[in-house]
Amino acid sequence: MSYAIVGFGRIGQALAHAFARNNIDVTVASRRPAEALAPQARAIGPTVVAKSLRDALEADTIILAVPFGEHREVAKALPSWKGKTVIDAMNAFPVPEELDGLPSSAFVAKSFTGAKLVKGFNHLIAATLATDPIVEGGHRVVFLSSDDEDAIAPVAALAKQLGFAPVKLGKFDEGGALVHARGRTWGQLIFQDLFKKEQ
Repeated sequence: MSYAIVGFGRIGQALAHAFARNNIDVTVASRRPAEALAPQARAIGPTVVAKSLRDALEADTIILAVPFGEHREVAKALPSWKGKTVIDAMNAFPVPEELDGLPSSAFVAKSFTGAKLVKGFNHLIAATLATDPIVEGGHRVVFLSSDDEDAIAPVAALAKQLGFAPVKLGKFDEGGALVHARGRTWGQLIFQDLFKKEQ
């Protein structure tokens, strides 16, 4: 299984650190040329390699860590996404458009026809995501959701490899809605509301 991170801002770099910490090969790419990313990629670790967007998209699993809305440009880079797994680590926060009334990942999935799309790695801030997820004897949680049941298992396996504890939330419009941006609020706020109701 080969992996690529598209987007090399704070979230993309944080994810690259997670791969490097576990000696897992990963390609990184962004709108900038590979040569511009290479020094920072090398500084993170030898398993992190900067490539062009086209070369990075040869990976089996692609993690989207670009600003929301730029996913459309990434989607245009391949004529077909069949056979690919796309992990949506983006947050539409604040939501820039109506999204056709869909959860953000269901909206994103429309651009990646044929791909298996999974929402994940989006609820942790970059600084937390970049640190070792094994904390006080436990593993930091990563929430995963997808409308394709079969797509979650390999992403959950990757999360475990990276040291996280994957929690499956179900479909995008079911449990997955807890970790999607909604207007100017976000899943974290929804969780807080749930906890308040239970107290």
